[in-house]
Amino acid sequence: MTLWGYILLACAATYLTKLAGYAIPARWLQNPRMTRVAGAMTVALLAALTVMNTVASGGALVLDARLAALAAAALALWLRLPFLLVVLLGAVASAGVRWWG
Repeated sequence: MTLWGYILLACAATYLTKLAGYAIPARWLQNPRMTRVAGAMTVALLAALTVMNTVASGGALVLDARLAALAAAALALWLRLPFLLVVLLGAVASAGVRWWG
């Protein structure tokens, strides 16, 4: 199959998934359990994307300055520092590791 075939297949799958969402009864979506599941899935997907962008480079695992930036930002978030300071501390940690290495 060509690239365009895969693109069209992905478009069709996306459209059918969205269309199937309209077929779900509203009472299922208003269930408190569904709200917890949706919240947990959101956090899990965001965590997976963060980890993949931090330690992956192509098909290999790479431990570099990005990991130090993530650790510094995680610590700053744990300390409940303002978001701008979290970003700055992550950037400073990354720059420090790059400068050292």
